Amino acid sequence: MSGPRGPRPGRSDSPRAPEPEDGRSGRVSATKPAATKPGNAARVLRIVHEDGPVTRAELTRRTGLNRSTILALVGELVDLGLVHEETPAPGTPGAGVGRPSGVVRASSDVLAAAVTVEIDAVGVALVGLDGTVRDREVEAQQDVPTAAQAMDAVVRVLAVLTARTAPAARIVGVGVAVPGIVRVEDGTVRDAPHLGWRDEPFAAPLADRIGLPVRAANDANLGAWAERLYGSARGVDDLVYLNGGASGIGGGIVSAGRPFSGADGYAGELGHTFVAANGIRCHCGAVGCLETEASRSALTLATGTPPDDLAALAVALAAGRPEVERVVDRQVAALATGLRNAIHTVDPEVVVLGGFLGALLGHVGDRIEADVRAQSMPAMTERLRIVPAALGTDVLVRGAAEIGFRDLLLDPSSPTTTGRAAAAEEARPA
Repeated sequence: MSGPRGPRPGRSDSPRAPEPEDGRSGRVSATKPAATKPGNAARVLRIVHEDGPVTRAELTRRTGLNRSTILALVGELVDLGLVHEETPAPGTPGAGVGRPSGVVRASSDVLAAAVTVEIDAVGVALVGLDGTVRDREVEAQQDVPTAAQAMDAVVRVLAVLTARTAPAARIVGVGVAVPGIVRVEDGTVRDAPHLGWRDEPFAAPLADRIGLPVRAANDANLGAWAERLYGSARGVDDLVYLNGGASGIGGGIVSAGRPFSGADGYAGELGHTFVAANGIRCHCGAVGCLETEASRSALTLATGTPPDDLAALAVALAAGRPEVERVVDRQVAALATGLRNAIHTVDPEVVVLGGFLGALLGHVGDRIEADVRAQSMPAMTERLRIVPAALGTDVLVRGAAEIGFRDLLLDPSSPTTTGRAAAAEEARPA
């Protein structure tokens, strides 16, 4: 699995070393004013992006920089079109006492294109730097798309969305969520079994076609990071995320405030942990994997609901039909065993369940957590919480957008980022 990389992605107000000015060393020119160091501008932009709107006074407190430096940094980001500053009217929330501190907001016109690839659809959403989903389009696929067909679909859909954007909007990067193992260095999909992709270059050829930086990552790892930044696990440094969808069960881990990716970016394949000795043979070659013992298809078949309609699934589960409850019982048992394995390995504070697993959790309530505690070491579950994902259908969109913004958040004044944004603007249809 892969995840957002770059500067240590801990809490927004945690200290961060300045990014190297030349990209090779940690030294910053002694003659360059502190206010224009890329690391300082990046720190401010990341705080506003993840936690904004934020007052200048709060930025001063959280960064430890002085007021004049923050004033200069905010001015720099305003000039770049990345943030807006507003002065609250006296007496309004946030105005404070005396002269009000300016409120800094990330721009909604600076966009990342978030791509999601599934076995039956390719979706693209435009997400503002302020976190708003500005527009989206999904192109249904008659058959499971090849990598080339998925790229064609992205190009078509992105052209439609670009034509609809306001003239002031600009796209600075593209993030792609893939249900499979993705090599972090170059965005090559090593293995996406449900898509039938193996060693398929994706990020680089797509970047060549659309003229924007493209990063690809495992979808569940992106979901985990999005839930940590904006969802049920906001601010939690140690969490496990499981998402159940059309392509099985994907897992993502955040440990010590950082995405846990492993040596090559493949860590966290929790859907392929062993949960049943006499289980179903999985496409990976093993028997009794979590994603074969707890599957969306088995649950929707039992309930007679459409595969992608979680609301209908929740209603059908609430009916409590005996034949459905038997399937629920098997899936809860498998899920509890899989979570026990993850908890004993990772020691998370929070487990977040998304997709059909969130619907399953909503149906059985505390039963999953009780089953997990019953078969886990007591000390490891004292603080444990198992919660549904909060971002719903936007979880992968928000996660993919984060890696789309990665270059910008590393260096807001990067010529590469601004140059590619300008190229995309020139390509906008009349």
